[in-house]
Amino acid sequence: METLKQPLTLSEIPAAVNDALGSVPFVDVHTHTFDAAFGSLLLWGLDELLTYHYLAAELFRARRDLSYDAYWAMSKTAQADLIWQELFIQRSPLSEACRGVLTVLSKLGLDSNTADLAPLRAWFKTQTPQGYINTVLKLAGVRKLYMTNDPLDPLERPVWEKGFDRDPRFEGVLRLDSALMNWPAPVPGLKALGYDVEEALSGRTLAEIRRYLNDWCARIRARYTAISLPPTFRYPSQDSAVTLLLAKCVFPVCRERGIPSAMMIGVKKLVNPHLRLAGDSVGKSEIETVEKIALDFPDVRFWITMLARENMHELCIAARKFGNVIPFGCWWFLNNPSLIEEITAMRLETLGLSFVPQHSDARVLDQLIYKWDHSRRVIGPVLARKYADLAATGWQVTGAAIRRDVEALLGREVL
Repeated sequence: METLKQPLTLSEIPAAVNDALGSVPFVDVHTHTFDAAFGSLLLWGLDELLTYHYLAAELFRARRDLSYDAYWAMSKTAQADLIWQELFIQRSPLSEACRGVLTVLSKLGLDSNTADLAPLRAWFKTQTPQGYINTVLKLAGVRKLYMTNDPLDPLERPVWEKGFDRDPRFEGVLRLDSALMNWPAPVPGLKALGYDVEEALSGRTLAEIRRYLNDWCARIRARYTAISLPPTFRYPSQDSAVTLLLAKCVFPVCRERGIPSAMMIGVKKLVNPHLRLAGDSVGKSEIETVEKIALDFPDVRFWITMLARENMHELCIAARKFGNVIPFGCWWFLNNPSLIEEITAMRLETLGLSFVPQHSDARVLDQLIYKWDHSRRVIGPVLARKYADLAATGWQVTGAAIRRDVEALLGREVL
């Protein structure tokens, strides 16, 4: 321990940063993975990795002659075989999504230099869901992760209603999209669960929405609420149902329960519906909306990530002005090494340590391995440069201080 308190030389700083990043167990604050109790909702394994929508979109660029209908009519195994042949065998797998698959296989000790996926599939068949969760979390260096939970999902809700022995490493998060977006489309689903809502956003409907939020936050022990929003989202707004529902229901419930409200802003849904999950795009949002919400609800913590690179500098400045705004992660189309590097450096220079550099957003369990491996490789050099800048001023940088800072950035719970 004494050596950790000794000042580091410039040449020692990178190794100390890498040691901290490799030994501090991370908390992944936003994923789409599930506790093993959810059965088929927990996606894992080779075919799930290869058919993930990032790679599906890439396939259609490589094979312009391939019809959407023909691809979606294939079995998952056939889709995976086609993607492997087109994106890994016929071409060098240079994209981040392709590289991610190779990183997973490498970390698992599997040889990816093959045109035949049968041996790899055979290895995955020897794994059990719970055992594989243990393997993945160990390789990813993750001690806890946050799910994305939707009570209106007919496959997910029965698991919560029946109850199960929870894996303490999987925290609950109440996802709001299906209950709030495109109102009044959610009305039938909410009524089916016993909530007396109607299309008009009357006082009774708002009260019932708050009851829904409180009921399900309690049932899943939600650590925060989360919603993804389009770039057209505005606050205040006279004609937006989702804005009213957030302001009158979600933010007050979060205040009462002492949990954050997470908003992921900037997604344009299904600009190409033929691509299904791969069909969403990105648009630039108005940072004034975040600022006005933070001002009007000073006692609610807002975890904010935005999808457009152009918004990220504005978000940093907004966070400087409002202590209840916490930028987190490099979401979706920003989850590329070149952009993670730029955004992490900007946040450190603007906000110090008061943000969360990354989350995996993993939908397939295996993706935790590569997303955290790749993020460590990017975040490490950025941190090392900043500590070198400190040392150049005469400030004494120690291994203990670096470890403390890494724990604050990536090892803390959602607060």
